[in-house]
Amino acid sequence: MSTELALDRCMHAQNNLYSLGPKCRNEREKAAWADCIELYEHTIHKINKTVDPHTKCTPVDAQTWLSSALTNLETCKSGFVDFGVTDYVFPLMSNNLLQSSNPRANVVVAQDGSGDFRTVSAAVKAIGKRSGNDRYVIYVKQGTYRENVEIGSSLTNIMLLGDGIGRTIITGSRSVDGGSTTFKSATVAVVGDGFIARGITFRNTAGARNHQAVALRSGSDLSVFYQCSFEGYQDTLFVHSERQFYRDCDIYGTVDFIFGNAAVVLQNCNIYPRNPPNRTNTITAQGRTDPNQNTGISIHNCRVTAAPDLRPVQGSVRTYLGRPWKEYSRTVFMKTNLDSLINPAGWMPWSGNFALNTLYYGEYANTGPGSSTANRVNWRGYRVIRSASEAARFTPGSFIAANSWIPNTNVPFTSGL
Repeated sequence: MSTELALDRCMHAQNNLYSLGPKCRNEREKAAWADCIELYEHTIHKINKTVDPHTKCTPVDAQTWLSSALTNLETCKSGFVDFGVTDYVFPLMSNNLLQSSNPRANVVVAQDGSGDFRTVSAAVKAIGKRSGNDRYVIYVKQGTYRENVEIGSSLTNIMLLGDGIGRTIITGSRSVDGGSTTFKSATVAVVGDGFIARGITFRNTAGARNHQAVALRSGSDLSVFYQCSFEGYQDTLFVHSERQFYRDCDIYGTVDFIFGNAAVVLQNCNIYPRNPPNRTNTITAQGRTDPNQNTGISIHNCRVTAAPDLRPVQGSVRTYLGRPWKEYSRTVFMKTNLDSLINPAGWMPWSGNFALNTLYYGEYANTGPGSSTANRVNWRGYRVIRSASEAARFTPGSFIAANSWIPNTNVPFTSGL
């Protein structure tokens, strides 16, 4: 009953939202409003799935989808905050993936005209609405594709298959300073469930001084990124919502460069803080706003080391594991090698005492010169995890139910610690 009530209120709020468009005073307000329109559509879709008697919905599915619905509303607000608009008015408020390790391409993208399309966007647009749960593979040949790509909620089980990191590159330059909201600054944005990317570099070239500039945003449930690179500065990788898994990937950035409110595990990845303009790096900014959300960032068996541009000056730069973007921010680093660039305090406040008692930040069995917890912060929400059973809650098998869907993708993963 409460879910049905939430759906009714959300639909009422959406109707009110449409009427606010003409009241926007400038292009930036219109951009934030447009984000809200899209996000409310996704929210209604997710809540519908929890109440539809014909949709398979486990308690974990329902919690995931409702967590995403709440995240969408927060993202709607954030668009206005991006532009410093404080007097805004807005309404308040399947496991089938890949079956083959050597996928056969449905279409080929090639800049030289040797494929079916010259741009990734054209290949996506040509798909139209899909029926069935079969995989649809877009093979993107080696090249640098300067475009912004959106894979919408109706496009499920899509795969972008590239020729490898640094060979197939999709790059854009949208940023908040350039007039986009954080949400819409993404070079590639994916919402359709069951998305997989392999062998692709996702890049945002807005630069270190243009503030939020996303390379990849995923709101795709049961999405997998394998052997990919994410390159940017502030807000590089937007793990927006739903269940996500990253394996053997590279992530580059400066401020909050792995952020969002998905339930996400990064495993066997390389994390490269870069040289920041303000001499401070924060690797993560997790966005859980409610303690009932099953979301968080789990970094498992990864490596954190300075990017080439940071190495010569890393002694003068403070690099932290994360800071609490939202009140119930939850992040863990487990069995990860932390190089000497990590500040001894480990974690950085967001603003004063905000969220220091309500966050959940944990470290378990990390190694390397930056892994000592002797001088870590003494916040109530921070803990050195000593129990293997507590740490196991954040492994792929437990945190994102990996055993039920990742094997079908043929992407390697370790289920437990």
